[in-house]
Amino acid sequence: MKTSACRLDILPSSLFKSAFQSIGPSVLSIINAYLVSGQVPAYFKNAVIHPLLKKLSLDPSLHSSFRPISKLPFISKILEKVVAKQFTAALDEHNIYDCFQSGFRRAHSTEIAFLRVSNDLLTHSDAGDCSVLVLLDLTAAFDTVDHHLLLERLRDWVGLSGSALEWFSSYLSECFFSVAVSKFRSSNPSLTHGVPHGSVLGPLLFLLYLHPLQHILSSFKGISYHLYADDIQQYISFKPHEMSKLQLFHTCLDSIKTWMAGSFLKLNEDKTEILICAPNKLVPKVRDSLGQFTSHTKPSVRNLGMTFDPALTLDSHVSSLVHSSFFHFRNIAKLSPILSCSELENVLHTFISSRLDYCNSLFTCLSKTSLNRLQVVQNICARLLTKSSKHTHITPLLLQLHWLPVNVRVHFKILVLVYRALHGQAPSYIGDLLSPYTPTRSPRSSDQWLLVVQRTRLKTKGDRSFAAVAPRLWISLPLSLRSVDSFKKTAENSLVQAGFCMTFFTFLSLFCSPHLFHLPQDALISLFPIHSLFLNIF
Repeated sequence: MKTSACRLDILPSSLFKSAFQSIGPSVLSIINAYLVSGQVPAYFKNAVIHPLLKKLSLDPSLHSSFRPISKLPFISKILEKVVAKQFTAALDEHNIYDCFQSGFRRAHSTEIAFLRVSNDLLTHSDAGDCSVLVLLDLTAAFDTVDHHLLLERLRDWVGLSGSALEWFSSYLSECFFSVAVSKFRSSNPSLTHGVPHGSVLGPLLFLLYLHPLQHILSSFKGISYHLYADDIQQYISFKPHEMSKLQLFHTCLDSIKTWMAGSFLKLNEDKTEILICAPNKLVPKVRDSLGQFTSHTKPSVRNLGMTFDPALTLDSHVSSLVHSSFFHFRNIAKLSPILSCSELENVLHTFISSRLDYCNSLFTCLSKTSLNRLQVVQNICARLLTKSSKHTHITPLLLQLHWLPVNVRVHFKILVLVYRALHGQAPSYIGDLLSPYTPTRSPRSSDQWLLVVQRTRLKTKGDRSFAAVAPRLWISLPLSLRSVDSFKKTAENSLVQAGFCMTFFTFLSLFCSPHLFHLPQDALISLFPIHSLFLNIF
C-alpha cells in the first residue's frame, strides 16, 4: 500500500508499515473480527475531504471547479482492500460486471474502450453506413448515490446476503466527514448520500449502482454502447435510407433520463456532445433528424483525453498533442542545464513520451503526415536528451536510446493487445474482434495461432480498423513468436546486445535468430512498458 497521510491517523502510516511485522497478527485479528461480525467501526468511517481543483483553468471561487478527495485512516483502507479483493473475485467468477463497462477494472483501460468504439465506427463506415456517436456525462455522479438503492442493488442484482450485506450496510451508514483547507478544518456533518472519492470501495460500488443501466441500454437492439465509469458512449449505425432509426435513439435517451431521475443521478446537458460520421452531403439530413439534440452536434468531440473527428482521422487530436508537446519542450529546455541525464529523461517521459503512447493503438487511423508530425516530436525528445544539434542524424540517436520509432510503437502496442486477447488477458469485447483461423485441410504446425484477416472495402476506413490491422500484423510474426510460453530473464540483455532495429520487420527478425531464445509468455507485454520506459530502464 502507498504511504498516504491522513489527519485522523493515530500512527503515521510510515511507522505503521515499518512496525507491521510486530503488529501484523493483531491487525489480522481486528480485520477478521469486523468481517465476521459484519460491522465497520465509527473511526473507520470518518473522512477528511481535501478539495482538489479539477483544472488550473477553472475558476477557484466556484465549488463546482473542485473535486472532493476523501482521505481515510490508513487502517480503514486495509479493511477496504481486503473486502475489495474478495468482492472483485466473486464478481468476476459469477460474471456480474457489465461486459461493456471499462471503468475501474483490471485490464480495462480507456485505450481498449476507445479501440472497440473506433473499430465499430470504422467498420460501419467501410460498409457505407452513417453513424451517430453520443457522449453523455453525469453531474457529480459519485456524490448523489443513494445508500438505500445501493444496498438494494447489492442484494437483488449482485446477490449479497447475510454478514456480507450487513457489512456493506454498516460501511455506508453513520459516515462523517470534515473539509480541510490549509490548516483549517470544518465541523463533522454526516454523509447521507454518495460514495467517498479516494476510497478503495467507492469506485466499485458506483459501478454496481449503475448496473441496471446495462439492461436498459442492451434492450435497444441496433444501439451500441460503452461505459467508462460515469462516461457513457452510445452509437448507432444505419444505411442512408434508414434515417428513421434515429427515432430509436430518442427513445433510448428518454429511458436513460427516466432511470437516472429515479436513481438520483443527473445528466450534464452542457457536456452532452454528438458526432455525426457520415458523408458531407448527408450530414445536414442526419442533423435535422436528431430533433432536440441538434444543438449538441460538434465538428469534433473530446472524450477521456482523445479527440474524435467525423472522418476518424484523429488529425485534431494530433494537432493538439503536437501543440502541447512543444509547450512542454520550451519549459523543459529551460530546465535542462540544471538537470542530470536521468532526471531529464524522467521529465521527458512524463510530459512527452507518455502523451505519444496514450491510446497509440488508435493511430492506425493516422495519415503519413500526422505520423511524421509525431515522429518530429520524438526526434526533438531524443536530441534534447542527448544534447545533440538539430542537424544530427536521428537514427543513431534512437539506436543509442533504444527507442522504437512512432509507427513501430503503434504496431507493437497492437500486437501486445492481440497477445493479451488470445491468452485471456484482455476484455472479451476485444477478443470478439479476432477470429482464429481454422484450415480446411490437415493442419500444419505453421497454422497454429493464426487469425482470419477481415475483408474490407476502403483503405482509409475498414483497412485501418483494429479487426483488420491486428490479424495482418499477427500473422506476419513467425510461429516461434505466436506460440511463446516461457520466460527467460536474459531476454532484455540479449536484445540490448543484439541492438534495436529501426524497421518493424528487422526488429522482428531479432526474435527469430536461432542464437537468442524462445520469447516468454508475457514477453510482448513485458517489452512494452507503460510511460515508454524502454529496455535500458528495465
